[in-house]
Amino acid sequence: MNILKTALLMLLMMAFVLFVGQWIGGRSGLMMAFLFGSIGNIAAYWFSDKVVLMTSGARPLDEKDAPQVYRIVASIAQARGIPMPKVYLMDTPMLNAFATGRSPSHAAVAVTSGILDALDERELAGVLAHEMSHILHRDILISTIVSVMAGAIYTLIHIAQFSALFGGSSRDDNGRSSNPIVLLVMMIVAPLAATLIQMAISRSREFDADKGAASITGDPLALASALRKISVRDRGYELPPSTAHMFIFNPLSGRSMMSLFSTHPPVEARVAKLEAMVGGKG
Repeated sequence: MNILKTALLMLLMMAFVLFVGQWIGGRSGLMMAFLFGSIGNIAAYWFSDKVVLMTSGARPLDEKDAPQVYRIVASIAQARGIPMPKVYLMDTPMLNAFATGRSPSHAAVAVTSGILDALDERELAGVLAHEMSHILHRDILISTIVSVMAGAIYTLIHIAQFSALFGGSSRDDNGRSSNPIVLLVMMIVAPLAATLIQMAISRSREFDADKGAASITGDPLALASALRKISVRDRGYELPPSTAHMFIFNPLSGRSMMSLFSTHPPVEARVAKLEAMVGGKG
């Protein structure tokens, strides 16, 4: 269901891009938006692992320093037939972890010193299985594709703003002026809608990674226990908006309407789904 939901949301995002492009830039404007959006996001995709590891202050983790991390990651990689990802450590009391890389052959897993201190090996295995699931599911690729589409919308909006600023008007490929009221509405609503769809896809991938972790370990309650600990300890921390979607937990995830703008589902919902797997309901 999570895979189907992700596919439907991505189709919705694509349809929305085409709709916005038709009103604001026509086919030529849409092609330009995709060109600029694609160049930037392909570069981000190709170098995403280096960028996020650098910005997070992660350093390579030696096997002798964390043998249990290496043992768990190596076991999962071998069982799933992928190369051993590089392992990194972030020196922070925050309890968190993330995976990055453009493919299973160019992947990395990073954990914080706080999570190594706070979790037992069973819980740590659940967290690392979650991150390995992101690698196996190629979620970095999915998030990049979605970012390209969202970037196209943002570019189209900037084109419309630039045109309005200098007294011009957006026209479609047939030379017909777009309705100025519709353009104004699009300039307000389009970025908001794109963000909502993008965040919904991110939340869906988190649910799917949780399910993947339960499948890998055969112990969904281990990840549920880890998520409870992480959510209690990490409420006071704040992640950079550009990389928050990559971590296993975003402290800003909530249960109010603002959860629609969150990269992660509420921990309570994730734990409930994991516990339901034990009862045969998930």
